[in-house]
Amino acid sequence: MTEKGVFRLFSRLSNLISSPEGDVFSLMPQQGHREERRAMKRILGFFLICVLVLVTRTSVFTQEPLRLYDVSERSIRNLDSIVHLLAESKFVLVGEHHNEPAHHEAQLKIIRSVVESGAPVAVGLEMFRADSQEALDRWVAGELAEGSFRGIYEANWGFPWALYRDIFLYAKAKQVPLVGLNVPRALTRQVARHGFLSLTPEQKGLLPFIECKVDAEYMEFIKRAHGAHAHGGMNFEHFCEAQLVWDKAMAIYAVRYSNAHPGYTMVILAGTAHAWKKGIPAQLEERSFMPYTVILPEVPGSIEGTKVAVDDADYLILGLVQEN
Repeated sequence: MTEKGVFRLFSRLSNLISSPEGDVFSLMPQQGHREERRAMKRILGFFLICVLVLVTRTSVFTQEPLRLYDVSERSIRNLDSIVHLLAESKFVLVGEHHNEPAHHEAQLKIIRSVVESGAPVAVGLEMFRADSQEALDRWVAGELAEGSFRGIYEANWGFPWALYRDIFLYAKAKQVPLVGLNVPRALTRQVARHGFLSLTPEQKGLLPFIECKVDAEYMEFIKRAHGAHAHGGMNFEHFCEAQLVWDKAMAIYAVRYSNAHPGYTMVILAGTAHAWKKGIPAQLEERSFMPYTVILPEVPGSIEGTKVAVDDADYLILGLVQEN
């Protein structure tokens, strides 16, 4: 239902409720039966509220097509016009600010569009560690109740369940595999504070690689993606090493899944700094020749068409309401 249709329905129902001469009330005696008339008004009022709630909830995904800025063509496109390109990619990285609801709504629109195109789809998640894969498989298979799965999610990730709930419910309903891509947070926290060399052999054994060397180009990228002072006073090189640990690990786990499931397109949900082409995609390029597409949310003042080049992203999602 369009926005105009919503308001038209609201207006007609409101008039029915507010006017005793409306179509429904004209069928009732004008004298007496006041209690019945009041009851009818209450019923219609409740019905109006229910309609508005349902329309508002469902219109998030149906009201307007997702609008994208094509970085290479410097043009505006609708999501429907590029779905075939996304389905041909092995990886579609969709960046997010973790606490922005609109970013997750856009991610679900993209997942839904690729699924509906007929392409086999998996969703790679920064929000889950790779060692939580069994729980993710059980959720998709319908073997875990929402409360149980939510507890596992909260043990993996620190942002509210409600931000990602619709994505997880859709994956379960459509049997879309969910794939954990992250590493234990204690490891990246230690690397950020004390450097990669501070890890013990046992700790390094928890990672899918044994080396982590940042160069000047990567450090400049981190400054741009996170801001010059995002490390909050920590040793900046150590902070960059922690970011690289995330990028490398998520790329390695994504490639492993793709090698084991060659027919699938993996939509990777990750923070914008990881989804940026110099983040996870650069690590993908070191490990495979599989094509990828990068989609970032437009963020006024930082991620904008005038500031982003093809070396950064392929598309920007336009018109998202920023709440945080």
